[in-house]
Amino acid sequence: MPLQAGPLSPVPLVIFSHGLGGSRMGYSYLGSHWASEGIASLHPQHVGSDNALWRGNPIEMVQRLQAAARESEAQARALDLRFALDQILKSDQAQLIDPSKIAVAGHSYGASTAMLISGAKVATAGGDAVDLRDQRIRAAILISAPPFVGQGPVEQVLEAVRIPTLHVTSLGDSINLPGYRSSVEDRIAIFNAMNRSPKTLAVFNTGGHSIFTDRTTRSGPDISARIKSATRELCTIFLQQSLLQNNPMSNESLRKWYLRHESLLDRFVTPQTAPSH
Repeated sequence: MPLQAGPLSPVPLVIFSHGLGGSRMGYSYLGSHWASEGIASLHPQHVGSDNALWRGNPIEMVQRLQAAARESEAQARALDLRFALDQILKSDQAQLIDPSKIAVAGHSYGASTAMLISGAKVATAGGDAVDLRDQRIRAAILISAPPFVGQGPVEQVLEAVRIPTLHVTSLGDSINLPGYRSSVEDRIAIFNAMNRSPKTLAVFNTGGHSIFTDRTTRSGPDISARIKSATRELCTIFLQQSLLQNNPMSNESLRKWYLRHESLLDRFVTPQTAPSH
C-alpha cells in the first residue's frame, strides 16, 4: 500500500495474478514500484496452480502442471481474484482504495486469468458459455498472455474485452508445457484479436518467458534488470493514464518511454498507431 494512501486520498488498485507454478511473492519488482508511484497492488496466491506444484515426485511434475492448467482451474483462478477484491473492499483498508480505479494484471497463466475477468468468454467442456467478467475492472496488463486452448477463434473469445489493455512480451517468450506450448506469435495474436480495446503492445528483442518474474534468467543480471525496469515503467504509465487521467497511453509519455528503451524493443504499437478495424 502506498504511504500517501488515506481516507481523504484513496489510491488506485491493481490485482495481480501470478503464473503457473508461481506465487504472490514472484513479482515484487512491479508491486514495490507501483507503491512508490501511488498505486496499491494486491497479489493473491492461487492454491492449486501455485509453487506447490514443484514439490512432490519429479516424475509426476508434468502431470501436475497439466492438471493445474485445465479449464476448471482457470475458472477458479478468476474467482480467486473476485474473492480477493471483495475481501479487501470490505476490510479496514477499503477506505484507502478508490473502487472506481481498479485494474488487473497477470503474467502467463495469470494473464489468462486477467483476460477472463476483463471480459474474455470461454465455454466448458459441455459447451456452456462462461462469463467471468468483473465490472469493477477498468484496465488490464497482460504479460506473456497464452492462447485459449480449444476455445475457438480468438477474436470471438476476446470480442467483449472493451477496457484498455497493455500487452508485454519478448521474442524469446515461449511456454513449453506439453499440450499448452505457445510463443511470442500467440501473444501478438491475442493483441491483434482485441479489436474493441484501446491497446498497446511492447515486444522486447531479448529475454525469455521468465524474465518478467523476479528471477534473474539466462539473459543475465544486466539485461534482466533493464527489461524489468522498462516493463515496470511502461505498466505504471499505462495505469496512470488508464485509471487516473481517463486518457489511455498519451503520446508524450509513450514517446519518452520509447526513447529511453528503444534499444531493447523489437516492436512497439500504441492505440494511435494500431491498425483500425
